[in-house]
Amino acid sequence: MIELEKATVQDAAIIYNCQVKSFRPLLEKYKDYDHSPANETIERAVERINNPQGGFYKIMMNNNLVGAICIYWKNNDAFWISPMFILPSYQGKGIAQKTLQLVEEMFPHAKSWELSTLLEEKRNCYLYEKVGYKRTEVSKKVNERATLIFYKKIC
Repeated sequence: MIELEKATVQDAAIIYNCQVKSFRPLLEKYKDYDHSPANETIERAVERINNPQGGFYKIMMNNNLVGAICIYWKNNDAFWISPMFILPSYQGKGIAQKTLQLVEEMFPHAKSWELSTLLEEKRNCYLYEKVGYKRTEVSKKVNERATLIFYKKIC
C-alpha cells in the first residue's frame, strides 16, 4: 500500500539521504554536477519542506520510506513537481505511477501539472506519458550527455 505523508523538518535528513541514493546513478551517468538532486545540500531539502508555496511528501510503502515527491503551486491551479524520486531497490514496481495518482487526488482543483525529466531516461518519459503527461516544446541542454525535457498534463 502506497501512502503520502507531508514531510517536516525532522524528516529532512532521511529524505535527503533517500534523494542522494536515488539520483546518484544519474549523476554518475550524466555528470550533471550543477543540476543533479544528488549534488544538492540538505539545506535544499529543508527549503523545500518549509516552502509555503509547496510541500514535500514522503512516499511510504508498508510504513517504509521508499521515496519522496515535492510539489509547488505556481498559482491556484497550476502545479510543478520537482523532484520526485524512488529508491533504486523499489523502482519498477509502479510506485511512481501510484504516487502521481495520489497527488492528483490530493489536489483535485489542479488544472495542470508540470515537470521535467531527462530525455535520455526513456523509462521516466514512458512513465509520464503513460499517466497522461504530454511533452512540451521546451527543452534545455544540460551538458553533452543530457537534455532536460518538459512535460505538462492538463486536467
